[in-house]
Amino acid sequence: MSKKEKTLLQVLDGKQPSYTPIWLMRQAGRYLPEYRALRAQAGSFMQLCFNPHLASEVTLQPIRRFGMDGAILFSDILVVPYGLGFDLEFVEGEGPKLQTLEKTLPHFSAEKFFDRTQTIYQTLRLTKPQLPPHVTLIGFAGSPWTVACYLLGGKGADEFVGARLRAYRDQGFFKQLLAVLVEATAFYLVEQIKAGAEVLQLFDSWSGLVPAALYQDWVLEPTAALVAKIKAIDPNIPIIGFPRMSGSKWPLYADVTKVDAISLDQTVDLALAQAQLPSNIFQGNLDPLLMQAEPEVLLAQARQLLASTKKPFIFNLGHGLTPQVPPEHVAALVHFVQGYRYA
Repeated sequence: MSKKEKTLLQVLDGKQPSYTPIWLMRQAGRYLPEYRALRAQAGSFMQLCFNPHLASEVTLQPIRRFGMDGAILFSDILVVPYGLGFDLEFVEGEGPKLQTLEKTLPHFSAEKFFDRTQTIYQTLRLTKPQLPPHVTLIGFAGSPWTVACYLLGGKGADEFVGARLRAYRDQGFFKQLLAVLVEATAFYLVEQIKAGAEVLQLFDSWSGLVPAALYQDWVLEPTAALVAKIKAIDPNIPIIGFPRMSGSKWPLYADVTKVDAISLDQTVDLALAQAQLPSNIFQGNLDPLLMQAEPEVLLAQARQLLASTKKPFIFNLGHGLTPQVPPEHVAALVHFVQGYRYA
């Protein structure tokens, strides 16, 4: 099957495929017993993430089990600061522990960055030939604002209070940091394209924390610069932006950043979004909590979402799958969405 025949790529090209494509954020992860077994074998998340053979296997696991239309690279958004030389570890039960940026800006060296991140590209090269013909390979990175939050310290649980205060107190330094992250992330994503990624997704998971007065400076301008750098190298690569919890600011995000599609969280009415920007391509946005509900409840909400949309459209969640999700619920959702036909 050629690129033009892959349903997910058809949607991103503005065409209507024979059915609605589906992939799910965090579709490779702890809810799958085969993932947990491989994670135990690897010994740590870092060893799993940076071992190309194991990371490729994790990327492929949900495709083999459920047959989604997109396979997203198994990795982490903190690979970019790791590539810039920051220490990174994942503590069981606590999550990522990233070395905090102090007073000296990181320096981007393409050679050093590539050396520290080359196993990620190897994962893509190993995965691409093993995918079924209909499946699109998705690369990704965190957007500059979200990655900067982690670099400046704190955790999502405390809404990065310390990081945001540092950004407020020294906005010149923060702007320089964002510029370094734009450069490094663009390099990282272009290398993913070279390794076989057919679509890119930018995760701005914490864009909802940015006040309206600074949304242009902290989210829009860095993301637009990142998209422009990637498109200068490969103008045809589709880029999906995910400005999570940005509320009413997502249309501005779509206009300024020039991403090819917008992934929406569950707080946005998809039908209204499509009416507001009818020429845009959307991805989203089922409430992830529904994945734990009874199948009849889950599928009723999925049917309602599909019935409210205009075509073309990529089905996804408003955020990622959680460890509590029964795998059979994922199977039921994928089967339902791929079998849904518009009246």
